[in-house]
Amino acid sequence: MNFKEELEKRIEEVEKVIINYLPKERGFQETVLKAMNYSVLAGGKRLRPMLMEETYRLFGGNEKKEIEPFMAAMEMIHTYSLVHDDLPAMDNDEYRRGRKTTHVVFGEAMGILAGDGLLNFAYETACKAYAGCLEQEPFENKLSEQQLRDYVNRANRIMKAMKVLTEKPGIYGMLGGQVIDVELTGKQVDKERLDVIYDWKTSALIEASMMIGAILAGATDQEVETIRKVGHSIGMAFQIQDDILDETSTLQILGKPIHSDEKNEKTTYVTLYGIEEAKQYVLAYSKKAIAQYQSLNKKNEYLEALIYYLIDREK
Repeated sequence: MNFKEELEKRIEEVEKVIINYLPKERGFQETVLKAMNYSVLAGGKRLRPMLMEETYRLFGGNEKKEIEPFMAAMEMIHTYSLVHDDLPAMDNDEYRRGRKTTHVVFGEAMGILAGDGLLNFAYETACKAYAGCLEQEPFENKLSEQQLRDYVNRANRIMKAMKVLTEKPGIYGMLGGQVIDVELTGKQVDKERLDVIYDWKTSALIEASMMIGAILAGATDQEVETIRKVGHSIGMAFQIQDDILDETSTLQILGKPIHSDEKNEKTTYVTLYGIEEAKQYVLAYSKKAIAQYQSLNKKNEYLEALIYYLIDREK
């Protein structure tokens, strides 16, 4: 497998799924719809929906009508967080994914509303997974006992996935991590608190993506917990690598301003340990993710290659 070619192919496939669920730009609220779509269509790695889909495949999932609404919803939630991160009151960044940030193009007020819109529309989109489940409405059609049992199991899995989707971005996940990050900006932060910020702010959505994929495919509770741990390790490695790239990359390669952590007086693994030791943490978390993944005794060649890729990514 040529991983880079396969990666580009998978990104294109995920992109099509996301576009399929974006709102139409019409009506009196057209401006915010344009701002929402501008934000989502700015590009990116599409890592979270990709991890969701590959985990779904890992556990034998094969129903696109159930997984795809969650894939699109997760990218909307991730994008909303970036739109709000870039606002003047937060990181005050002018570039994201190689082009002007949403608030620069549409104004600060519309940037706030676009983020709000994406978060709300994400949940509306995820609920469309029930449509795939309800194609055979048990109250209107005569189903066998086995068909009815399958219907209930599918509905329960969607409900469990919705629970993860609503919790992980919230006050005990991504939003909570952002709160701690904002309050500690410009202050001395020890490793314990920094790990909490990274766990909640970055790992939470990666954990959620992989957990949702596993849940919808019918994984056991123990398997879902193992996948959560894999997502946590990937998230930690991903964020520490972000710290390194903020110091070593360029605007052209990264697609966003470099040295923003220094500008915003934020403590990172690089400020605590230096670049070389931070690289060792990336390697350690990545190896941990692979070991946790391999403990499942299931095989998805592309998912494993994707985890390795995240170790050495350049953007």
